[in-house]
Amino acid sequence: MIETIRPQEIERRSFEIIGEMLQGHPLAPEHEAVIKRVIHTTADFDYVDNLVFSAGAVEKGVAALRSGCDIVTDTQMARAGINKTALARLGGQVHCFMSDPDVAQEAQARGVTRAVVSMERAAALGRPCIFAIGNAPTALLTLYTLVEAGQIDPALIIGVPVGFVNVVESKERILTLPTPHIVARGCKGGSNVAAAICNALLYQITR
Repeated sequence: MIETIRPQEIERRSFEIIGEMLQGHPLAPEHEAVIKRVIHTTADFDYVDNLVFSAGAVEKGVAALRSGCDIVTDTQMARAGINKTALARLGGQVHCFMSDPDVAQEAQARGVTRAVVSMERAAALGRPCIFAIGNAPTALLTLYTLVEAGQIDPALIIGVPVGFVNVVESKERILTLPTPHIVARGCKGGSNVAAAICNALLYQITR
């Protein structure tokens, strides 16, 4: 049966349906908003089990956003999906270096992906950042190397690249770090998932 519902009520009704479908699958209260927003974005209930949170990851991510940290993404799609107005109210902005001509030139000259160079550029920002990675496993692998070398200290790593080549392996490396992280274990993920997690954190502050 088709529901008659006002446009502004569609999101609320969607979350009601998600809640009904999750009955019998209790969620940790601190993770619930993130998991439900990812399901809302993807219509994929596998994320109930796939999303892995380090201890206090959500609380630490929210605290970093409250303090005005920036967000770095590995795709323009993820950048577009993040609520930049809400972030700006907190003093932060979103960076994506992937389309910068000099990043492409350096990547080609070094024989690496643009994601590698982009993460190195982000490390030079010199301010607290949340990294939201939804596409490039090489971005996660570079973050892992930079963290291990003490060259960067992310406020939070959101590791949700989608795909098959080095995707699982890159996520598993992030899971070994003491850095706060939210990771979608396995092959699933995407830029939309990365943006959804960022928005779930932002909305805990701005709504």
